[in-house]
Amino acid sequence: MAEGAIRIEQLAERFGISVMTVHRDLDDLEMRGLLRKNRGIATATSTSLVESSDVYRSGRQLAEKETIALAALSFIEPGQAIMLDDSTTVLHLSRHLSIKAPLTVITNVLTLMQELRGVRGITLLGVGGQYYNWCSAFMGRMATQTIANLRADVFIMSTSAVTDDVAFHQTLETVDVKRAMFDAARTRILLVDHTKFDKHALHALVPLSDFDVVIVDEATAPDHLQRLRARGVNVLVAKHAPQDRTPRQKPSG
Repeated sequence: MAEGAIRIEQLAERFGISVMTVHRDLDDLEMRGLLRKNRGIATATSTSLVESSDVYRSGRQLAEKETIALAALSFIEPGQAIMLDDSTTVLHLSRHLSIKAPLTVITNVLTLMQELRGVRGITLLGVGGQYYNWCSAFMGRMATQTIANLRADVFIMSTSAVTDDVAFHQTLETVDVKRAMFDAARTRILLVDHTKFDKHALHALVPLSDFDVVIVDEATAPDHLQRLRARGVNVLVAKHAPQDRTPRQKPSG
């Protein structure tokens, strides 16, 4: 990302690994759309695509995402049907859903399906379609048509960026699926950490005022909070809890 392009031999020397290992790792990253590999050179792809990748997102703002995810749990009740999107913040939430069972979980995300399969009390409905490896999700017309025939109690999602108090995303396919889930749910909840207010993306999804709740972390700038509340947005600031107060429960099954 910093250098734009780099020779494979340089990567092997920098990290003290074999050229064969570098080739294997770069092949995996290329499959996920993070880079291109050609004639011994690895070249980074556009920043927008990299930032959309679950590989890139999964290692960022971990504490904030966990705090926001725990706050979202209070809006889920046993017996509900909930829709979950492909955000890594929602992945944090999925790891605590067993304490709210029984639940029906509807998702188009392979990572979430793998996380929740076999968890006692969770009925898992997987939405199919064309598989996109860079975000580990099924999207396209098949996915949106399936979602349109469902109705959920709650939809929980995140977004790539917030611009002019509107949720944005880099890819139109993702926007289409999230919009279909938004329309199919009675209650809509947005999880957004403070960094999203400083980012930009291409495609508008929905104004924040259309969500029933917008959950942010404590590092969100006060001017953002004041502006959103002045516009009628129901903003909840998630408070960080000590680690020993919210133990993760092991999924059973």
